[in-house]
Amino acid sequence: MDIGIIGAPVDLGQQRRGVDMGPSAIRIAGLKERLEALGHNVKDHGNIPATDMATAHLGNRRARYIDDVVKQCGLLADEVSACVRQKSFPLVLGGDQSVSIGTLAGLARSGTERGIVWIDAHGDFNTPKTTPTGNIHGMALAAILGYGHPRLVALGGVSPKAVEKNTVLVACRDFDREESKAIARSMVTVYTMKDIDELGMNAVMRDAISTASTGVDQVHLSFDVDSVDPKEAPGTGTRVRGGLTYREAQLAMETLYGSRKVSSAEFVEVNPILDLANQTAELVVELALSLFGKRIIR
Repeated sequence: MDIGIIGAPVDLGQQRRGVDMGPSAIRIAGLKERLEALGHNVKDHGNIPATDMATAHLGNRRARYIDDVVKQCGLLADEVSACVRQKSFPLVLGGDQSVSIGTLAGLARSGTERGIVWIDAHGDFNTPKTTPTGNIHGMALAAILGYGHPRLVALGGVSPKAVEKNTVLVACRDFDREESKAIARSMVTVYTMKDIDELGMNAVMRDAISTASTGVDQVHLSFDVDSVDPKEAPGTGTRVRGGLTYREAQLAMETLYGSRKVSSAEFVEVNPILDLANQTAELVVELALSLFGKRIIR
């Protein structure tokens, strides 16, 4: 497979410094070299330019740093779109979850008949009206599906950027009150950690892939490392206890690979400042390897 790595060192969608160094940490953990060792052709396109939080304009407190977030997501959309035109698999490295709006904007230029498997402790379904923080990383999925601030919704000139009924949240365990109501009203399918406990990860992922892929051409994976339990992934800014184990996360990636449905992916919210010896970035690389076909017996 041809894989294009795109770094999005964006930290404006949340309020903890350090997540902009996530792409570097993942690269240091050997992502490109280890994917190439699996036999893939990998091109690293470098990082999009990103404004530092120290110099960015805060602006609207209900959608913090929106001017710069829109600009940066627009640049990311261009890179992702170019990757698709080159018939390469776009692999985006965050940065915070706000980068997903740019990823999906770029993908949507080639069509919007796309499902999403969104593996995350949170729903990311807030809007400026419901957000308790004003952090755009908590609005990303809503904006992708056409809800929220008009500038986020319209980013890239396409809205919605994926099919709502083909969108699946997995490993959730922390919704805001109004966000929870919005998700309940939507057509998004949700598998909480309780569902994973009761049904098992294999059954949840098979159902998630079926829902995400039915009747559409492509499936996008968005993986927030806070979906994994903080004991396994301490290097992230919004940790919530009771997350996925290492093996559950690996099984999710192995099942996605086995489905042959995933056509793009992103790994977000790695914060090396909060990490222990790059443990979380190493985890991301191991998960990416499983997503791209690493097996014990080949």
